[in-house]
Amino acid sequence: MIPKTRIVIASLAIFVSMLACATLLGEDPYDLDEYDTYEPAEPPAEQQSPVESGEQMFCPAITRQIAELAAYESEGDEEILDEELVLVTYTVEGDDLFGPVYETVPEEYRAEQEDVFAHQQVWEYFTALVPADQRGIIAQFSITTDGLGGTLASVAQTDHDPDSWILYVDIADTINYYEFTYTLVHEFAHILTLGPDQVTPSLAIFNNPDDEDIYFRELSVCPNYFPGEGCAREDSYIHRFYYEFWDELHEEWSEINLEEDDDTYYDLLDEFYEKYEDRFVNSYAATNPEEDIAEAFSFFVFSPKPVGETIAEEKILFFYRYPEMIQLRAEILNAVCANFPK
Repeated sequence: MIPKTRIVIASLAIFVSMLACATLLGEDPYDLDEYDTYEPAEPPAEQQSPVESGEQMFCPAITRQIAELAAYESEGDEEILDEELVLVTYTVEGDDLFGPVYETVPEEYRAEQEDVFAHQQVWEYFTALVPADQRGIIAQFSITTDGLGGTLASVAQTDHDPDSWILYVDIADTINYYEFTYTLVHEFAHILTLGPDQVTPSLAIFNNPDDEDIYFRELSVCPNYFPGEGCAREDSYIHRFYYEFWDELHEEWSEINLEEDDDTYYDLLDEFYEKYEDRFVNSYAATNPEEDIAEAFSFFVFSPKPVGETIAEEKILFFYRYPEMIQLRAEILNAVCANFPK
């Protein structure tokens, strides 16, 4: 994975609202061998396909592979472009897509841009995985590409409404459905933890994204965790997650994010992860609290329940405190088992 763009303002590093998940999962991946609870026994042959038990379906062969890909570094080929291209953007109304807006792109990307059937397939898979009542703030869906590898998907506030969000998917990276499924759940976790019912959007920052004075003014009046889009509500998941797992690390992490040289920044971030490896489910989770909670949620969905021997495992158990999260996990897993391509 790759972190979202860093914007350094005065003595504080601010992240823009786009939160991206890439096809590569970074170096020094989370070692599953250290956490036996993440290694379920190989299911009997008759249970390799989805098995229904009451209202809960189980497809251990699929979920095991998804979890392992999230923990270990992907070694797929890459042919990354110099920039990410937005090919087409759709308006979202419920489960449906309308009014495609096509961008001007080089001729070699026209076929991908005009493949409406493929776009629809991607969108329908996302809507199959995520319950309708959990994705109501998604107002736009964009097909992008930065070549093979790089960023697989991302989410951000739309440019016209801070309460609505847009889902971006790189059409070139949708072949591996194990990786793709995990990434969609990760991006949904950002919607779940940063949406307007969790983080009150700041209109001042939204309308003046480059104004340092406005940013610090909004930050200074927020009594809770401030992820950048606005002030987190006191009862929000991200606020509680931050103060339980990041409060004592934030000063050290903020110093790393002051580094303007990208190579040095990534070296320091690697050192940060190595120092606190038992606190993170994988190296990408150490990027910032927003990515950490999204990765922890994704492991919560796809991994067996851990016993809580490390802080990383406690982050997964964080979601088991909420009955609505347990129900959401069951709904997503049911959808994965029912809709994962055969």
